[in-house]
Amino acid sequence: MGMKSYRPLTPVLRYKTTNTFEQLTTGTPYKPLLVSNKRGSGRNNTGRIMVRHHGGGSRRFIRTLDFKRDKKNIPGTVETIEYDPNRSAFIALVKYADGERRYILATANMKAGQIILSGENAEIVEGNCMPLKNVPVGTQVHNIELLEGRGGQIARSAGTYAEVAAKENAMVQLKFPSSEVRNVREMCCATIGAVSNGEHMNMVIGSAGRSRHMGWRPTVRGVAMNPVDHPMGGGEAKSKGGGGWHHPRSPWGQKSKGLKTRKKRKLSGKYIVRHREK
Repeated sequence: MGMKSYRPLTPVLRYKTTNTFEQLTTGTPYKPLLVSNKRGSGRNNTGRIMVRHHGGGSRRFIRTLDFKRDKKNIPGTVETIEYDPNRSAFIALVKYADGERRYILATANMKAGQIILSGENAEIVEGNCMPLKNVPVGTQVHNIELLEGRGGQIARSAGTYAEVAAKENAMVQLKFPSSEVRNVREMCCATIGAVSNGEHMNMVIGSAGRSRHMGWRPTVRGVAMNPVDHPMGGGEAKSKGGGGWHHPRSPWGQKSKGLKTRKKRKLSGKYIVRHREK
């Protein structure tokens, strides 16, 4: 999968890049698996803005994805590889032997016509889903469960994966690209391979209009605001926090660089063998 650049005929095109979408096989989604989406524009049920800079954008339909992969021992055929506007990765439409169709996350090398299988007896082939106890050490996996039957929660965005590092005491150690090592129960399921569209991180939006189409509204720097609007606002001419040096903060005063926001007593913290910071 590659990225496409443009001749600099205009200032917008000088740095703009888009995906070539070579892996996709169709531009039409499977309608029975579409769900209409009411755009909240970052607001809660009372109309207050909870997430800033959200709103507008092109209309989207939600694709219902199968993260559980619970059709055990029923082979499926990949019919199409499609674009999903709600996520960075591509998705694949799978038709199972019993006639049911489901969307799953497409892997990096998945192609139309490929046969996939979910279950303990599945082979170590990209796109197959199985418990981690059956996955050899050194294999890349994605869509990883944290609790049996809950469905994949880790490594679901474009290009992400985890590597099976070790197995011990009914636990499997997974090593992530961030260098974090985490224990996961061996009965939790995962899908073989890395997620598709690994070049997504290299995409350059390039223009304000394209950003608006994606649902992002303009963002104003805190130092450009008044003191009443932001902790870093105010001061004569350009300054950091009203004329003196202040640590970068959010509009509500929370430090935005270096502050550890993870709860110290979070239940899943005991499963982390090696933290990414170390």
